[in-house]
Amino acid sequence: MNKILKVHSVNDYARYIGAPILHPLVSVIHYDELEHCRHSLNNYDVYGIFIGDETLEDLTYGLTTYDLHRHALMCVSPGQIGGKADTGKEIQTKGWALLFDPELLHGTDLERRLPTYTYFSYNTNEALLMSEQQRQTIVNLLEAMRTELLENDGHTQHIVVAHLQLILEYIARFYACQLSLQTKSSSDLLTRFENLLQRYYDEGLQRTHGLPTVKYCAQELFLSTNYFGDLIRQMTDDTAGNIIRRFVMQMAQKLLISGVGITGTAEQLGFEYPQHFTRMFKKHFGESPTQYLNRKR
Repeated sequence: MNKILKVHSVNDYARYIGAPILHPLVSVIHYDELEHCRHSLNNYDVYGIFIGDETLEDLTYGLTTYDLHRHALMCVSPGQIGGKADTGKEIQTKGWALLFDPELLHGTDLERRLPTYTYFSYNTNEALLMSEQQRQTIVNLLEAMRTELLENDGHTQHIVVAHLQLILEYIARFYACQLSLQTKSSSDLLTRFENLLQRYYDEGLQRTHGLPTVKYCAQELFLSTNYFGDLIRQMTDDTAGNIIRRFVMQMAQKLLISGVGITGTAEQLGFEYPQHFTRMFKKHFGESPTQYLNRKR
């Protein structure tokens, strides 16, 4: 069994690979400068951003393996496992890493914004593939952040958080461009999404699993939940959850009109209780199932 490095703090990882200790809550690492670096399979309690400036093969993320291509950027969040098992050999690798503890952001605007950066939960096969110019934009900010950490005066933490917010915003911008390009090459995604929902009910999965979820659909389409949701929003300006609800409510109308009844419709759609179905129906259509049926008679 592969040994896993528990990264409780940013400097657990820095010490392991022999990188300088700059701050208790943030670490900026330039792999090119390290003399005694080794692979590690990490279990993170902190956030991490990794830029690969060369192709790295057979890396691990959760239960899958992947290759990290040149100028690819990937992000990890607390609770995730990633990296490559230590073989005991020293390696030479190129790129950058930024690790930060959530405590660094305590009480800041960035702490409140952090959940909006959904790319921290993307799969590694959804890494950001950067152009040289995009990479240099991020690297310039990492270098400025490292310089500030080395100076370490009374303003350092505020300035570092400001640099970090810029980095996260640029990653969001670059990902938006990547998503936009991918939606053009994945024009059938909506069709596959709708077919998946129809198949879910055709196979009777709602009887054992309940209503279809965004997570289920993403997994069936081989995407992470957040990446799938962001792709759908980019394509439709709506959420995947809303599309699922519309599909279910359209089925509800057909079942009610066919005489199945409110309780039977709720059961056939996968609702645990009829009142849950009634509540969603009224929220979606502005009238209860009973009012809808009375109006159609």
